[in-house]
Amino acid sequence: MPIEPEPSRWVFGVPAADADDLVAIGADLAPGTLLAAYRAGCFPMEVSGELGWWCPVERGVLELDGLKVSKSLRRSCRDFEIRVDTAFEEVLDGCADPARDGGWITPEIRAAYLELHRLGWAHSVEAWREGELAGGLYGVAIGGLFAGESMFHRARDASKVALVGLVELLRSAGPERRLIDVQWQTEHLGTLGVVEWPRSRYLAALPGVLSVPALKSWT
Repeated sequence: MPIEPEPSRWVFGVPAADADDLVAIGADLAPGTLLAAYRAGCFPMEVSGELGWWCPVERGVLELDGLKVSKSLRRSCRDFEIRVDTAFEEVLDGCADPARDGGWITPEIRAAYLELHRLGWAHSVEAWREGELAGGLYGVAIGGLFAGESMFHRARDASKVALVGLVELLRSAGPERRLIDVQWQTEHLGTLGVVEWPRSRYLAALPGVLSVPALKSWT
């Protein structure tokens, strides 16, 4: 059983080991605020009832040529149809399912990203099977950056297939350098090719990635 850290080792309700990832508290979730935050390398997540802004010391990123697709995942890709932006709200709600461990998508965050989607900044990549949504992911696209927010699945490998679909979509846009930000690397994401960049490297690369022309159409 995990040992509970002593209270003195927590900052704003975050374990001290992770507190350096939290760079600000407050502000709002207006579209302009969110887009400015992503352009500065930050993303929102509630902490202790407050709106926190995060910029991980070790950033999880997926370079398009770094995607790892196993033989079993390649077989799974044949079982799904990839669609884009046809069920954004359903994908968002799948990611926000309160039954999932570690749920962090509040009603305020949900409303904010629905508005970003309405304005053309937030997008979903979906894996469909037999006419039903089996899984997917959503995030914010600015220039050559896709800032991934969350993913979910209802069928085995469906979220992974959606990620493969996202990479293929970005690759099809041309030779310019594009990047997928996944916030933090996990063991699961590491098997797909996600690596860690120091914060300084991510922030140094960001202006060049943002300057890449956006996809002409996400649909």
